[in-house]
Amino acid sequence: MFQQLRLYEHPLLDFSARGKGEAVEVIIKFKNPDIPVHTYYFELHPRDLDHPQFEWTFQRQLFDCLHDYLIEMFTRTPQNRVERQREGM
Repeated sequence: MFQQLRLYEHPLLDFSARGKGEAVEVIIKFKNPDIPVHTYYFELHPRDLDHPQFEWTFQRQLFDCLHDYLIEMFTRTPQNRVERQREGM
């Protein structure tokens, strides 16, 4: 698993992993500490790690999590109705 993460490099994000019981917890962290964004975590279970196509299933899961992480970084969306009304938008 840890070798697999070394294959990924990103200008804005750092990737790491640690054991969590029988699972592995993957950690995605924003590189710029001056911007206060949360760290994203997801788990890979033994069945995921043992999958015969692990390299590809991991990439799909990582990319799905990156999508979720970036979406969670929005500080405003059209769904923030109360804020929009308060600011006259």
